[in-house]
Amino acid sequence: MNKLRNLLLILFLATTVNVFSQNKEDALKDAKTISKATLAYDFDTVLKYTLPKALEMMGGKEAAKEILTSTFEGMTSQGFKFEKHEVIGVSDVVKEQNQYRCVVESYGQMVMPGQRIKTKSYLVGIYNDEGKHWWFIEAKQLKNEAVADQLLPGFETALELKDDETEVEPIVD
Repeated sequence: MNKLRNLLLILFLATTVNVFSQNKEDALKDAKTISKATLAYDFDTVLKYTLPKALEMMGGKEAAKEILTSTFEGMTSQGFKFEKHEVIGVSDVVKEQNQYRCVVESYGQMVMPGQRIKTKSYLVGIYNDEGKHWWFIEAKQLKNEAVADQLLPGFETALELKDDETEVEPIVD
């Protein structure tokens, strides 16, 4: 009987750890998907992984797509180009306020005429139980109490929400 109880305990722990790990792996996979979609200007995919309340604040999915398209078209016409965008890592997944959450760190490098812009930025991932994928929102948005309250009323987290870092360097021909 003791062996059976120990076996059940081990199976329970193994399953729990596997599910927990899977969520972190899924968060990384989904973060990489949104990163690749951004580089490809695939805004339908970007918006699929965007926190729905953020889309709502932008006037809905179609309005958000129009905003992204016109913004990127305008930047491209001025010489903007992504050189790279990659996911550096994902924090441990935590369960807070009945949500699974994590922080995604990414690195982006862009060029504009005469300058290179390097950024380290952070997203908060929130697992979407219904869609079985992660939604993301810029961590800096959740650091602003008024915006956070609109996006996720009563938002509290123990996750470390770091400030984005930006470095601009001149490109000398």
